[in-house]
Amino acid sequence: MEDTPMERGTIQASTFKSTELNEELELITYLPPSYSPLYKHHIVIIQDGRDYFNLGRLATTADKLYDEQAISNAIFVGIPYKDKYDRREKYHPNGKKNAAYIRFLAHEIIPFLDEQYPTYQMGYGRFLMGDSLGATVSLNAALMYPNTFGNVAMHSPFVNDELIEKVKNFPNPYLLKLYHIIGTDELEVETTNGQVQDFLTPNRKLNEVITERGFEYFYEEFDGNHMWRYWQPDIARTLQYMLVHI
Repeated sequence: MEDTPMERGTIQASTFKSTELNEELELITYLPPSYSPLYKHHIVIIQDGRDYFNLGRLATTADKLYDEQAISNAIFVGIPYKDKYDRREKYHPNGKKNAAYIRFLAHEIIPFLDEQYPTYQMGYGRFLMGDSLGATVSLNAALMYPNTFGNVAMHSPFVNDELIEKVKNFPNPYLLKLYHIIGTDELEVETTNGQVQDFLTPNRKLNEVITERGFEYFYEEFDGNHMWRYWQPDIARTLQYMLVHI
């Protein structure tokens, strides 16, 4: 008896005109194999969207997990950046478009997706994901809008004192579920502005603060550095933790 071929999700490319950013953004949307407008879905918004689909093999991994019935129904929406300068302006806490990008996430893309698809329209049903600066802006957005975004997955985030203070002072840790990994070799990471920074030490400090505050939280240090070579194998576990069947 032959094995039944694995069903695959649908990937759609589209654009979205943002008033907050005054520009048109590309969207890469993955609908699960069993997608139906009759059933509600979680929404996973992914910074570094093209990287997650291409380098992270997100769609292939999701297809396999759906075939195994290992994750809940979710629509994945990747938001690519134009280049490294655009990425820094939007994702870095000091980037000139950072505040507008976070407003775009909360006030523009969420209402659009809630109108387009059958979503839960509550914080627990929405997820933000990203690597490095993409992880940083995801956590910052959730800390600012915890009733809109209830879940964050972070692969080797850029962490500074400002972010740690925001987590320390966040009043309602029970509102957020966090996933966080960092490599033990991330001691000298070359950033987009040409500087070399220690990512591991501030990530360990962030882990301490998150743990002390009592967030629902997964943390692990992997053997490796600041590369997709190490993040990609973790995508399946990320999705299983964040999208566990309830």
